[in-house]
Amino acid sequence: MKETVDAICAFIKQKVEKAGADGVAVGVSGGIDSAVVAALCAKAIGKDRVYALILPDKETTSQEELQDAREIASMFAGRASEIELADIYAAFARKIPDYAEGARIPNGNLKARIRMCVLYYYANKFGLLVAGTGDKSEIALGYFTKYGDGACDFLPIGDLYKTEVKEVARFLGIPARIIEKESSPGLWPGQTAENEIGLNYSEIDNLLRAFEAGESVEKAAERLGIRTDIAQRIKLMTENSAHKRAVPEVCKLR
Repeated sequence: MKETVDAICAFIKQKVEKAGADGVAVGVSGGIDSAVVAALCAKAIGKDRVYALILPDKETTSQEELQDAREIASMFAGRASEIELADIYAAFARKIPDYAEGARIPNGNLKARIRMCVLYYYANKFGLLVAGTGDKSEIALGYFTKYGDGACDFLPIGDLYKTEVKEVARFLGIPARIIEKESSPGLWPGQTAENEIGLNYSEIDNLLRAFEAGESVEKAAERLGIRTDIAQRIKLMTENSAHKRAVPEVCKLR
């Protein structure tokens, strides 16, 4: 575990130094991924060079999550700002002619992209890089908003599966309640990752490892004791979300 943490910290330090940045901006939600990224950044470049942005939405952010975000910011960030997004989101809703109150996915993604805009505003203003908080499981499944929480300058934990992020969190001393809470993007009330995907992260990560190793859906499902149709759905999620992980394609004329 120490080797893993040291390698990630060296990566963070190298990215910041190469960019000539004064530090990093991290969107801190109160969840495990952002807590681990904030902790790693503080360890890599010093707490005083970490700026935590806490961006709650009164519709989806509980007081418990808000308190957890504040605690992580106090532990691992030299500076922090807390900005309620409801008024910003409402301004978008008023100005979009075809805005629909019940359009869950477009509206949820809009919230994620507003958070990205705020993060990059602070990064630009203070000469910081945006440290992404996506882990390998979410990236592989496409379980993030394109140009929302998927937008960042580098991904410290992008090669750690969710189950591995938990191990790193314990090593770094992240509070247990944050490690054990249900993961959620926080885009609409009651949203949790495992319920939405239909498997727990231990099962998801085992399937993703199997697919990465070239194992077929049928063989992986049989070996892991998971229904074939569910394993196939996970496989399709990885395939259908490839565009989210790719640089936009250029029409080549020469």
